[in-house]
Amino acid sequence: MKPSEAHTCYLSGQELFHRNSRRNYVRAKDMFSKAIALDPGYAQAYAGIADVDAFLFIDYSMEGALDGVLVNSDKALALDPNLAEARATRGLALSGKRRYAEAEAEFERAIALNSELYEAHYFYGRCCYVQGKLEETARHWTRASEVNPNDFQAQVLLTQVYFSLNQRDNELNAARRGLERAEQELARNPENVRAAYLGANALSVLGQVEQAKEWSTRALAIDPTDVMTSYNIACQSVAFGEFDRAFDLLESLLPRASRDTKVWTLQDSDFNELRDLPRWQKVVELTSA
Repeated sequence: MKPSEAHTCYLSGQELFHRNSRRNYVRAKDMFSKAIALDPGYAQAYAGIADVDAFLFIDYSMEGALDGVLVNSDKALALDPNLAEARATRGLALSGKRRYAEAEAEFERAIALNSELYEAHYFYGRCCYVQGKLEETARHWTRASEVNPNDFQAQVLLTQVYFSLNQRDNELNAARRGLERAEQELARNPENVRAAYLGANALSVLGQVEQAKEWSTRALAIDPTDVMTSYNIACQSVAFGEFDRAFDLLESLLPRASRDTKVWTLQDSDFNELRDLPRWQKVVELTSA
């Protein structure tokens, strides 16, 4: 087969990957695998598979995907040590395994290779957040939003950081920008459950309770069994004063959640009002299970 056919498969995989849904991530992975079958030395295709597994891990709490991130980023780097995308995804895998110093070194290398790489800043921000490095988190997620003007995720997640930093104006501005981008994403990709539940989070920050509940209902209709959908509705339940519902959701989802999600739960400012309540101890126990 001609190498150009492998490149065509790779481009198809990239197009599917940027549609941002579980189904399209799986389809993208298939296209990257076809590219590798046609050209086993195609480093970017291995990095593409690592990217898919990275977002399946983050967006859908798929613990097993983390090992795939590390395996395929290592394969990509064996072929091209200066591939920034593979450095960034390798950093995410190391962060997910709590090897934070090694992860940060990979993110720094990725950014040195390509300062405009969205995933390097987005993943680096996540690594900083779970360590409680809030100022650094804000810096990386702000940069992620700058290099990818379609990104809604970093913008909405910034609301948590600004809340913890007691920066209310920045929190509201991030919520407005995140909501606008989530609306645009759902217009492009109506099956993107993450845009629906993060949009609901932004609406709750803005005090638009009824609209937030409508968006939450939409998210559940898209993917009723998704761990991260339930997690984010738990966040919104706290904002609405529905503490028992939040605890019910957390106790149901945490046994199915990834290690990264469990660490995130303990750091998440959305749950601050739950921490002094008796049921929070059960949540802590489930995060260590």
